[in-house]
Amino acid sequence: MSDRREFRDLASPAELESVIAALDIGGGTEHVPLAAAHGRVLADRVEATLDVPGFDRAAMDGYAVRASDTAGAGEVDPAVLSLAGAVHAGERPDVTVDPETAVEVSTGAVLPPGADAVVMVERTTEREDAVEVRTAVTPGQHVMAAGRDVAAGTRVLGPGTRISPREVGLLSALGVESVPVVPAPTVGIVSTGDELVPPGDPLDHEAGQIYDVNSGAVAAGVAAAGGEPRQYDRVGDDKAAMERVLRDAAEECDLVLSSGSTSASTMDVIYRVLEETGERLLHGVAVKPGKPTIVGRLAGTPYVGLPGYPVSALTIFRTFIAPSLRDAAGRSRPATATIEAEMAVGERYTEGRRRLMPVGLVAAGDGRTVAYPVDKGSGATTTLLDADGIVDCPADVTYLDEGQTVTVDLFSPDSHPPAVLGVGEGDPTLSTVLDDLPGARYLTHGAVAGARSLRRGIADVAVVTDSVETPSAGTVVGGWEREWGLVVGDAVAVDGLADLVGDVAVATLDDQWGLGASYRDALARLATERDESVAAVSDAVAAVETAGLESPARRVADGRADVGVGLQTTAEAVGQAFVPLGTERVDVVVAADRVEKDGVRRLIEALDECGLGAPTETDP
Repeated sequence: MSDRREFRDLASPAELESVIAALDIGGGTEHVPLAAAHGRVLADRVEATLDVPGFDRAAMDGYAVRASDTAGAGEVDPAVLSLAGAVHAGERPDVTVDPETAVEVSTGAVLPPGADAVVMVERTTEREDAVEVRTAVTPGQHVMAAGRDVAAGTRVLGPGTRISPREVGLLSALGVESVPVVPAPTVGIVSTGDELVPPGDPLDHEAGQIYDVNSGAVAAGVAAAGGEPRQYDRVGDDKAAMERVLRDAAEECDLVLSSGSTSASTMDVIYRVLEETGERLLHGVAVKPGKPTIVGRLAGTPYVGLPGYPVSALTIFRTFIAPSLRDAAGRSRPATATIEAEMAVGERYTEGRRRLMPVGLVAAGDGRTVAYPVDKGSGATTTLLDADGIVDCPADVTYLDEGQTVTVDLFSPDSHPPAVLGVGEGDPTLSTVLDDLPGARYLTHGAVAGARSLRRGIADVAVVTDSVETPSAGTVVGGWEREWGLVVGDAVAVDGLADLVGDVAVATLDDQWGLGASYRDALARLATERDESVAAVSDAVAAVETAGLESPARRVADGRADVGVGLQTTAEAVGQAFVPLGTERVDVVVAADRVEKDGVRRLIEALDECGLGAPTETDP
């Protein structure tokens, strides 16, 4: 009998916000050298302890005078004053301005005794031992009095001020050597799971290993929120090891964040460690993604357990944890930006949880901003990368209609629809074209998905192959031929499609890909030649479908397949033999109502420059 536990009653998102806000992360004050203070937040008030400047100083190059000696002076009748000497910046004056005398001064120089004004050099003419003054000045003119910039005792900066180069300059002028700042909360980051491998280490695909996404991504989020991330070694699903790592992090950090091992199964042990050694405050939230989130304290240190899937972990962090981290670091909440958009397609949702739905944006042909769901699942790292923001759907919303206006909470105030949005087949030639298109976004989902996206009014551009029907709502603006066939490993002898029948492990592509369709069409032709049914021939081939253009070839290179369906260029890239089976046409199709979009026009120009544009009526 399983001892698997089900989630307790799910907390509301509002309760999660309240519990995290009450964790009291960080706090206190620390002093840092001014040179290291940029970007930090002042914890206390800073007052001036001296006047700036601390002396009356010349505000420009010229002559220090008694203003009364220049009364009535002008171009026709200048005042002639005896030249008594000179004072330059950084010098102690050794002369006095007596009646009817002047002293040469440079900008920033101490105003010599007796002077109360400065005549700018452009309004004077110097003689041997005298100077002609061709303008009258008033007392204080062209002089910065002591304390004019900052007076001693002035409150110059208050707590909560984020120190930028301007504040560094002011504090330098005040002679401040160190400043009191809000300590950056130290955040311990622990990724859990036996399947995780640090980026850069080799992967064992057959053992189900994957690279650790969450440690680096959450650490970057912590740093952006003003915290100091501290990554700990990955820990497997072992209760004793997990308890040891979490205790170490709790002793050394102001907040501990883990990812993974939060669901209520026998393998997920974090909640048990928390209950036995700390305090569980909340476990399970009525939000999607992020249901298994857990909050508590470990040895008195605030703790949040994030779900293991990257989209879930990063969404919970951004929505619920980052705001409290910014508060703890003394940073103001970032500027929020929202945009109104229309749903490109209907979206049904019936689970009764608040949903934070990632969406991408695209400008329609009539100027409307259209939002389309971006959801490859919580385990897909590209879901948030392909999205521009979140549509926050309350728990009682079960359906969003096509054309319905929604509010999109942008990931950044700088977020905006891409210059051109393409969906469709992957191709090395296409990648080269896209490299020269700033602001382009391309979703490599396969030719079938590209055609469907164009028909639904989402994509500006679909990239399809001749095995997929070109959308009637589009215009072909370019294309090229590519050679496809079989990428063959060293362990088998394959000269053609017929050699796949039998004990050969074949990797192909799923039905979204035009290249996969070309393979299936070739199998159908082989069946006709053998006077067999297509089903019989297909069943005789030990094939597995993958979901990426190079995935079959990569499986061959890794030894996980004998043969893969792919392009000649892919075979060369992975260093494997290639058996050609034919060519297929790749077409770039633009939505008819978006041909005039700037980004689309730049794409068409780029295709023309590469010799890949569609032939015109005047072409031979």
